[in-house]
Amino acid sequence: MRYLVLALCVAATGVAGAAQAESGTDPDWPCVQRKQPHLSLGQMWSGPEPDEAVGELARTPKIAALADRLEQRRLPLEEAEAEIAEFAKTADDRQLTALMVAIFDRVEPHRAALIAGIARYGHKQVDLAQRIDAHRQKMEQLQQAEAPDFDAVDAQEEQLDWDMRIFQDRQQALTYVCETPVILEQRVFALARAIAAGLE
Repeated sequence: MRYLVLALCVAATGVAGAAQAESGTDPDWPCVQRKQPHLSLGQMWSGPEPDEAVGELARTPKIAALADRLEQRRLPLEEAEAEIAEFAKTADDRQLTALMVAIFDRVEPHRAALIAGIARYGHKQVDLAQRIDAHRQKMEQLQQAEAPDFDAVDAQEEQLDWDMRIFQDRQQALTYVCETPVILEQRVFALARAIAAGLE
């Protein structure tokens, strides 16, 4: 039990430390992927630079509705690309750029919120690992007493087991959680490529 607890604590603090080295700044970042809190349109889009008029065009009902549909991950990428190709048949470059702006404006805030949530997630894991270690130390102290309070030992062990189950469940979910921002980036990039293909 002792070695398992220590392994869990090392895993939590080790992942955070490795992530800090990767990101360079954030000790709460638990992912292998480099932390990038925000994306810029220029990272995704190689087409015309949007101006204020294109921004307004991005908010028109037709383009806004299409962007709402295209950014949904439940829509297969192949279907999204087909819809973009159909839109491009009658759209000019400004409308296509506006569609890209509309998609980016929907995905970027969602992705930024995910990044912030992952940092909080990582911080909670480190806190939980420290709490697990504190339970372990307290249990050892109780067991080494001249007259051990076995009820207190049992209570510490029960809390330790509970916290360890929570920790392990969260660690198993962490891989998927960390991949989600990357999946969003990949989708935006793929949509940007499909839109750019329709430019004149």
